[in-house]
Amino acid sequence: MTPTNKRIRTAVFPVAGLGTRFLPATKTVPKEMLPIIDKPLIQYAVDEAIEAGCETLVFVTNRYKHAVADYFDKAYELEQKLERAGKHEQLELVRNVLPPHVRAVFVTQAEALGLGHAVLCAKPVVGDEPFAVLLPDDLIWNRGPGALKQMSDHAQATGASVLAVQNVPADKTGSYGIVDTDEFTGRQGRINAIVEKPDPKDAPSTLAVVGRYVLSPRIFDLLEQVKPGAGGEIQLTDAIAALLKEAPVDAYRFKGTRFDCGTHIGLIEATIRYALDHETLSEAAAKTMQTALDELGVVELK
Repeated sequence: MTPTNKRIRTAVFPVAGLGTRFLPATKTVPKEMLPIIDKPLIQYAVDEAIEAGCETLVFVTNRYKHAVADYFDKAYELEQKLERAGKHEQLELVRNVLPPHVRAVFVTQAEALGLGHAVLCAKPVVGDEPFAVLLPDDLIWNRGPGALKQMSDHAQATGASVLAVQNVPADKTGSYGIVDTDEFTGRQGRINAIVEKPDPKDAPSTLAVVGRYVLSPRIFDLLEQVKPGAGGEIQLTDAIAALLKEAPVDAYRFKGTRFDCGTHIGLIEATIRYALDHETLSEAAAKTMQTALDELGVVELK
């Protein structure tokens, strides 16, 4: 088995979902392209992967989603107009969506057959190396190293596959993969079992897997062996459960705040957090929010 403690060079982004929660906006705009201040969700995930050392970015998309590919492609006409107008700062923003040493690869998921199937679609590009999976819906804010950088450093040091986790309310376990772990040492604990969306009374803990993974390439073989569940979907959780029997898999409590931008309130929370942390907008954003709260008769923010 290929050791996981090789440096992570490839990141997979499953972006084939339809984003129906955000209709009608997502009728023409993929949910991954919804903006937080001045960047789309997908850009934050990409920046996190690049910070962690990834040089190949694999986007698993569907045949209808062209906007994500267009975003990472060159925009010759726009660049020419900005250059002629002398708007060099904006020109650099457009040109530097991806650094020169990073390549984007687009793979089509012909049918929506689950997260496990989406990851399996990336196998021909990833090959026999450990890799990362990032779900752009989960935006993780941190002033220090990003969540994936923290996890990839741990994977490289230990040789284990690594899943990002956080505690969730007991009544929310049915929305997540839930893990049972050994006692945590620092930020990590060895996973003994993982269950997909358990009823609260059956959940082994309240420790939920969220949208960051560092995985051994062995996961591809296990995904090919997984029996499809409801709707013919192949669950990544099932393959991870099989991997647990062969190799170490760690739960990792990352430093940072996760925003579930697959929900309306999560998108709002992320926008507020990034606005308040923005280099030039923070003061104006805080004043605007306080004014709105005053008008609504809400007690002053502390």
